[in-house]
Amino acid sequence: MNSILTHAHSGLRWVAIILLLLAIINAFTSKTFEKKHKMINLFTMITLHTQLIIGLVQYFITSGKVKFFDGWMKEAAFRFYGMEHLMGMLIAIVLITVGYSKSKRGTTDSEKFKPIKLFYLIGFILIIASIPWPFRTALGGSWF
Repeated sequence: MNSILTHAHSGLRWVAIILLLLAIINAFTSKTFEKKHKMINLFTMITLHTQLIIGLVQYFITSGKVKFFDGWMKEAAFRFYGMEHLMGMLIAIVLITVGYSKSKRGTTDSEKFKPIKLFYLIGFILIIASIPWPFRTALGGSWF
């Protein structure tokens, strides 16, 4: 089961990143806020919340990468998966959710795009920084 969740979590990351980039690009380039923008913003948030649920199941139930023992913070991989990855992603998802909520309350097009620009962009940066990329060799990450 852990393998299925790991592959789902890893593969869905690409959907989340693409949707997040699309939402940010739309916010910076579009002049009028249309239904398609609202739907992209919504699907981005839904995808990230799905990622959060899968990640929390892995964190608390199935992952062998999260272990708490004396000195676990000194081990790069255990510190990353036990704290850095979780906190970075949680903060990013909260920011993106706040940005989506503020966008819904906007009355003009610029008021709707402004929170998406700010909150989604900060969330995107946090997400990119919190992913265990394969070139971060100590973490044992992969592309999928």
